[in-house]
Amino acid sequence: MRQIVLDTETTGLETSQGHRIIEIGCVELFNRRLTGRHYHQYINPEREVDAGAFQVHGISNEMLADKPKFAQIAEEFMAFVGDADLIIHNAAFDIGFINAEFARLVPRPATIETNRAIIDSLLLARAKHPGQKNNLDALCKRYGVDNSQRDLHGALLDAEILADVYLLMTGGQTALSLGGNQSSNKDSNATGNEIRRLSAARKPLPILTASEAELASHAEKLASINKSSGGNCIWLKDAVVDAQS
Repeated sequence: MRQIVLDTETTGLETSQGHRIIEIGCVELFNRRLTGRHYHQYINPEREVDAGAFQVHGISNEMLADKPKFAQIAEEFMAFVGDADLIIHNAAFDIGFINAEFARLVPRPATIETNRAIIDSLLLARAKHPGQKNNLDALCKRYGVDNSQRDLHGALLDAEILADVYLLMTGGQTALSLGGNQSSNKDSNATGNEIRRLSAARKPLPILTASEAELASHAEKLASINKSSGGNCIWLKDAVVDAQS
């Protein structure tokens, strides 16, 4: 199962006001494991960045002046994404901007959500933690994910952090492979706002183990199920098979 965790940065908040994508960051998951493969690109939006947006991500008009336009990177971006499902925090925002960029292309491709699942980690977090803050920083704190490098928003860094948060939030261990320099895109030649990757030497994600009391309670519950089912508790049978093998 291949999934892509995706984030974008933009010139502003509304596509209806002509705002554009200026950065795309993606990381690849395969069978719920980070592969280390990523896609990253800064993009010339052909318009100015709003002052409010600049305060969030720190990407200036000067930095974007020599970057490729979206039409020039659309093919390699979609080649990296392929037919993978997408994991996005507040997906409606990013999907809206990507589809607005697609609408400017000739020929016009299908919308990004066509023939794939879109998993909105914000909606998942709201269902799991109702009434609490569920922005990315709050989720990092809740799940013990290191976001110390996140002084400004950045698409690639945020995608990496979101991958960790998503895997923890949905109950999976992660196998990190972030130390290499693999990339499917050409050198973005970023200056003044370098691509920052999470350190491969960072603290491992927490592993929670059951206490002796919890294990004893679990064994007691299985024994009760086994008795009431006439010795047909499948979990105890599996345990016997595992021990014999």
